[in-house]
Amino acid sequence: MIKQKLAELFSNGELSGKTIKQIFNFLSVKKSGDKDEIRSAILSLCDDCFLGENGGKYYLFAESGLKKGKVKTHERGYAFFIPDDKTEDLFIPAKSLNGALQGDEVVVRKVESKRGSSDEGEVVNIISRGIKEIVGTFYKERNYGFVVSGDKSFTKDVFISQKNFNGAQNGSKVLCKIIAYPFDKNPEGVIVDIVKQENEVKTAEKAVIENAGIETEFPAKVIECLDKIPSTVSESDKKGRLDLTKQIIITIDGDDSRDFDDAISVEKNEKGFILGVHIADVSHYVKEGSEIDKEALSRATSIYFPDFVIPMLPEKLSNGICSLNEGVERLTLSCIMKIDKSGSVYDYEFHNSVIKSRNRMTYKKVQKIIDGDKELREQYSHLVELLDNANELQNILHKRRKERGSVDLDSKEAEIFVDENGKIHLSKRERIGSYQLIEEFMLLANQTVAEHCYYLNVPFVFRIHEKCAEEKLQSFCLFLKNLGIKTSWNEKNYHSSDFNKLLEKIKDMPYAGIVNNVLLRSMQKAKYSPEDVGHFGLGLEHYCHFTSPIRRYPDLQVHRILKTVMKDYEKAEKYLSVVGEVSDISSSREKRADEVERQVDDIYTVAYMRDFLGEEFNGVISGVTSFGIFVELENTAEGLVRLEDLPKGNYVFDEKTYTLFSNKNVFKLGDSVKIKVVNCDVLAGQLDFILVNR
Repeated sequence: MIKQKLAELFSNGELSGKTIKQIFNFLSVKKSGDKDEIRSAILSLCDDCFLGENGGKYYLFAESGLKKGKVKTHERGYAFFIPDDKTEDLFIPAKSLNGALQGDEVVVRKVESKRGSSDEGEVVNIISRGIKEIVGTFYKERNYGFVVSGDKSFTKDVFISQKNFNGAQNGSKVLCKIIAYPFDKNPEGVIVDIVKQENEVKTAEKAVIENAGIETEFPAKVIECLDKIPSTVSESDKKGRLDLTKQIIITIDGDDSRDFDDAISVEKNEKGFILGVHIADVSHYVKEGSEIDKEALSRATSIYFPDFVIPMLPEKLSNGICSLNEGVERLTLSCIMKIDKSGSVYDYEFHNSVIKSRNRMTYKKVQKIIDGDKELREQYSHLVELLDNANELQNILHKRRKERGSVDLDSKEAEIFVDENGKIHLSKRERIGSYQLIEEFMLLANQTVAEHCYYLNVPFVFRIHEKCAEEKLQSFCLFLKNLGIKTSWNEKNYHSSDFNKLLEKIKDMPYAGIVNNVLLRSMQKAKYSPEDVGHFGLGLEHYCHFTSPIRRYPDLQVHRILKTVMKDYEKAEKYLSVVGEVSDISSSREKRADEVERQVDDIYTVAYMRDFLGEEFNGVISGVTSFGIFVELENTAEGLVRLEDLPKGNYVFDEKTYTLFSNKNVFKLGDSVKIKVVNCDVLAGQLDFILVNR
């Protein structure tokens, strides 16, 4: 087969860097039919991203200067290219998109920028389309129609032929399935649902999930495997394990939690404390290479929405045999640490174990017990000593963590939930001390496991967090300077502890929350990697995720490695071929989950704010752009005041100082303003405000 033969010739270098004509000469091809066949095969290899063309010459894709990745478009027409190889993003002008739209998988060539920078690209091939469905507004013409997407980043209207109206009327809110992407024309679609107001949220949520390529149901072959998994722990399962069923061990989670990865035990000794972190032994039930395991890696993480969860593992595992439910025996992997009074771990052990959680506790209950609630302390008298010890230990650990430079960002998190009547509730999440208690214990267990495996020099999945990009930190320093905040460090010479000192210095200032947010945007995103470069944000040289194997695949992989190491560390070498793939897939899926969760949260937030149309609120400018300002309300809802709705003037946007100004008005991050809610577009997840006064 000619395609295979060409692939072999390019692989061994014989055809690399040759033009079509040179390839014909090399192969001694003269007949026009043979030339057409070869030309077609080369184009097919390009479509497969096996080859890449540059300057009329063909190379193996990795040598061609081309990159594969996804397009993220902006409502103003331009886009950014996010490469698969995790190198720098590229700016793509509207004219260089060549038909590519939001979410498309594309091949891009880097080109010289007319803007004076070198980070620009043009789309040379569209591999696959990212958007399968849109929600938007249907507009009817005489014998055709079109749908304008609620998501303004999808910059093309979708053509609808008359036969595909399916009852939609002019102005109808619709769910539209895209059935074709004709070259150099608008996409073509069919109306699959007419959306009533009460169904807008679920329709928009469904479209977000579908377009992200997320499966909500498990494949039949995975379901079939569940029959072989037991519902209870057998005596044979417990053989050879450390029996901790008599020890007081508890879980602490949110009120609405249904799966429990982790449980704790805390005792005092003469030197300090003995902390046991007991994690569900998911690897005992999810065998490497099984259908359940393949599906778990494909998902890599559970995804959480206000009204439901898309789990990484089927419910029989996640909420059943793996979950550390109250009063039942469960298999665990225990990290038992001896900690001195300064918070330093001076000894530790790992055990395959079996536990029986004494109580399923919630953060709110635990906090009340710690705070001295007499009724609860009497009701849970058997846990009081454990919880008092735990609170004392977490205070020590938190102090130690801050001293080593762990960045303690106080980000505003929204708490969105849907009650039994379908009503949406939105508020700022209250961060109580008991959250921190569990956080500190899990951080310490993760650190202990990572250090253990690092010093054994075995293949591993680390959780890494690199230092800030110099350009972003330079911009952050300039932002601080414009606020009148002096620092003793700069973008070239700094430590994570410098950020903590800064946050402590400004914590009572009105702009403290904004500085938090800008710092967060300036920092790199944590990810998984087989190469250990440390965790800048936590101020740690070695870190991993070990404590949530029910909902995160890297934790499951770490369990397998650790259990192998506990038997014979030399056998862990078999994971050398695995950890890179697990790290890449898990990082990618985590990023996808974060994006989808954010989009859906926006939808629910807008739906909640619809009850407040026309009402006025105080807020803070949380974002400044060339097209307007974003304002965040106390309940965490964020809306846009568009440029055209600002006081009249010729506005200039200074991206270095996050400032939008005219000759009469200046808008900058952290400014307090009063707004009125004027539009709530649920399908687009877009809130629009207008200014009432400064």
